[in-house]
Amino acid sequence: MEPSKPLVLVDVDGVLNPARSQAPGYRRQWVFPGGLARRLLLNPSHGPMLAELAEVADAELVWATYWRNRANIWVAPRVGLPTLRFVPIPRCWRPPAGSSLGIWKAIHVAAWVGLTSFVWFEDDASAVSHLARQEGLGRHLMVKVDPLIGLTDSHVERARAWLNDLRR
Repeated sequence: MEPSKPLVLVDVDGVLNPARSQAPGYRRQWVFPGGLARRLLLNPSHGPMLAELAEVADAELVWATYWRNRANIWVAPRVGLPTLRFVPIPRCWRPPAGSSLGIWKAIHVAAWVGLTSFVWFEDDASAVSHLARQEGLGRHLMVKVDPLIGLTDSHVERARAWLNDLRR
C-alpha cells in the first residue's frame, strides 16, 4: 500500500490572522461567520506561499482550526487558497477540567491524522506541548507561530526543510 501524502495543517487565528502584525502586506477585513461581524488581519501572500509549499513537498494543505469549514468560506478566498479539507474539531465551550482549548484541539487533530506525517502551523503553546507528548502519531513537526506576529517566511522554510528530509 502506498503511504499517504504528508499533511500541512494550518490554524487561522494567531497564524494567518495574527493579533497585531506590523509586517507589510496584511489587510484588515470584515467577515461574518455565523452572522456575527469579526475583523480579521490577513495577508494575501500567505495562500500562494502555503500552496507552493504543499506542491513542492507533494503534501496536502488542511485546515486545523476551530473555524473548520468556515475557513473555506471566510479565509481561503482572502488569502488565495482553494477549498481545503478540515480537521473536524468539535466545538468546545468549556474544556474538560485540567485542559485548555489548545489541548482539546490537539487531541482531535491527533485522532484525525493518526499515523500520517504532518507539519502543523499552530500558535497555541498548550496544543504544541500536548501534541509533543502524544503517542501513536506519525512523524510530525510542530511549527510554533507567535500569535502577535503570525506566519512568516522562516516558519514556512522550516516546514519546507523538514518535508524535504521526510521525502528522503
